[in-house]
Amino acid sequence: MGRNEIPIDRILTMEIVRATEHAAIAAARHRGAGDEPAADMAAARAMFSQLNRLPLSGRIVVGEGEQDETDLLHVGQTVGTGEGDTFDIAVDALEGNTLCAKSLPNALSVAAIARRGCLLATPNVYMQKIAIGPGYGPDVIDIDAPPVDNLERLAKAKGVRVKDLTACILDRPRHANLVEAVREAGASIRLIGDGDVAGIIHASDPDETGIDIYLGSGSAPAGVLAAAALRCTGGQMQGRLILDTPAKFERAAKLGIEDPNRVYKTEDMARGDILFAATGVTKGSLLEGVRFRRDVVFTHSLMMRSASGTIREIRARHRANSED
Repeated sequence: MGRNEIPIDRILTMEIVRATEHAAIAAARHRGAGDEPAADMAAARAMFSQLNRLPLSGRIVVGEGEQDETDLLHVGQTVGTGEGDTFDIAVDALEGNTLCAKSLPNALSVAAIARRGCLLATPNVYMQKIAIGPGYGPDVIDIDAPPVDNLERLAKAKGVRVKDLTACILDRPRHANLVEAVREAGASIRLIGDGDVAGIIHASDPDETGIDIYLGSGSAPAGVLAAAALRCTGGQMQGRLILDTPAKFERAAKLGIEDPNRVYKTEDMARGDILFAATGVTKGSLLEGVRFRRDVVFTHSLMMRSASGTIREIRARHRANSED
């Protein structure tokens, strides 16, 4: 067994949840206020503080931006106490800034941990993505196939008609042709305004969320986080970085990415033992949002682990102003 394949110590499963819980609580205090930067910064500060308590030597490989873009949780930044094993850490302290600022569904705080070298380091560019849930063969989806082909193969694998499927797509002008193609194929569409990590996770549990497939392009760092979650749920994903300018290609090359046309599968973006945590900021399809009471704060989280396939649902009560 290689070093990167050794299971992660169980103690970190709850430690990573604490990081997403505190970030979600901090973001939720700005919920509905219309100030995206304030909510994002509050979440980043809270998560950074919690990550620095972890008994490990961590390196941010997916974060709030690159070093020249942010002071907190930037790619390459070290976190943790510096003791113990070395790990890669992927985070989005507030996934769905606009959702939080407008108090819309499915804003999350998310984080993933894997041993060093097991999470794909990617620049903050777009990634073309396609994702489905667990239980399907490897030939059901193909990022290079037309949407109608993917929908027909998925419908056949599920034993349903294409018109019984629902695709999740980010509501962006760049997806106009994709939306038209999916509708012409006969499938329904759930357009989301933000938060494609949540959208891809939702495709992992169609019985609960009503979403069968995720299609379209979104943030590449979010793609790595989504792949980490799918490694735990058994879902499938394919992604390709969109390196459409020399500057983007140069940024990718600095991270060791040389082939702009490479198709990354789930295990290419997240391998080995993966810990993934998500805490709801606003109420959504899978998670409740943070709820504040006079002396208590309630959070609702998911904790997943790829080595065991365990998915834990955690409902927690926190004393107001508690740092635990």
